[in-house]
Amino acid sequence: MSRRKKDPLRSLTDVERRELTQLSRSQAAPAVQVARASMILAVADGSDYQQAARAAGRRSGDAVSHLVARFNVEGLAALSPRHGGGQPPAYDHAARQRILQEVGREPTPETDGTSTWSLSFLKKSLRSAPDGLPRVATSTIWQVLRESGRTYQRSRTWCSTGSALRKRKSGTAVVVDPDAEPKKS
Repeated sequence: MSRRKKDPLRSLTDVERRELTQLSRSQAAPAVQVARASMILAVADGSDYQQAARAAGRRSGDAVSHLVARFNVEGLAALSPRHGGGQPPAYDHAARQRILQEVGREPTPETDGTSTWSLSFLKKSLRSAPDGLPRVATSTIWQVLRESGRTYQRSRTWCSTGSALRKRKSGTAVVVDPDAEPKKS
């Protein structure tokens, strides 16, 4: 016999039920989201928390209870996982934009000590700038550049993925790969 529910599941809207049903049957969605959608649907159909957990291949009814409480507040956003531990992200959107701004700037050999950017020169430049990031690491710079769709080329420069400079009779032309976005993911 289950205990009285402190925070029972609110009634689902038609859109939420349709989304949950579609997600619970998905073969391509992350397994965590599929299991959570299945648990919410099972509770909505009248199962208690323990039965809903077992139907989704889980053991803990308490986890279903927490999920239901979160779903009542957040809606469908409760199905996606949150930060799972470890260090919190150190740099916000503004800091990431500052890194990209520095990469977009053409380096000057007199002040930056190089004519092309490398990770170590980017780090040095960002750390010494008055509006820079005094504790930024090369791994952070690399990660921000990768997330923005840039890759490190042999010429020691960061270029946008999917575009390349080609020599033509009329001069240099930028060639863009139309399938670059699908290839990234």
